[in-house]
Amino acid sequence: MTPDLLFQLANPLALLGWLALALSPWSPRVTQMAAAILIPLVLSVGYTAVMLAHWSSGNGDFNSLNGVAALFENRWLLLAGWVHYLAFDLLIGAWEARTARREGMTHLLLLPCLLATFLFGPAGYLMFQALRASRRKAVAA
Repeated sequence: MTPDLLFQLANPLALLGWLALALSPWSPRVTQMAAAILIPLVLSVGYTAVMLAHWSSGNGDFNSLNGVAALFENRWLLLAGWVHYLAFDLLIGAWEARTARREGMTHLLLLPCLLATFLFGPAGYLMFQALRASRRKAVAA
């Protein structure tokens, strides 16, 4: 098992979760089970296994940007960082979909937020929160 192989397995798995979120109006329960629980759980197990096996081989630390860069010179730890992003961004996307459904938001309005969260993480979360705020303001007016 190599970091490249695990990378090639983790990416499509996460993409499956994002696809489920995009199609969530047709099966919200299955989507939430897959995108909010099962896929992030599998990614978390992979992340934890890589960290336990390879953390001690890292040369860096979290005390400076140079320290983080040194950690990511180790391909296993770089993979762990990437899987961390995949899992947490997907969890945020699943929360956005759940929140949008609960608040009665049109799914078409949610889709650009999901895409932005998938591609740019925190910027997508910011976009979703701005959309929620603008909808609340419009309802209050």
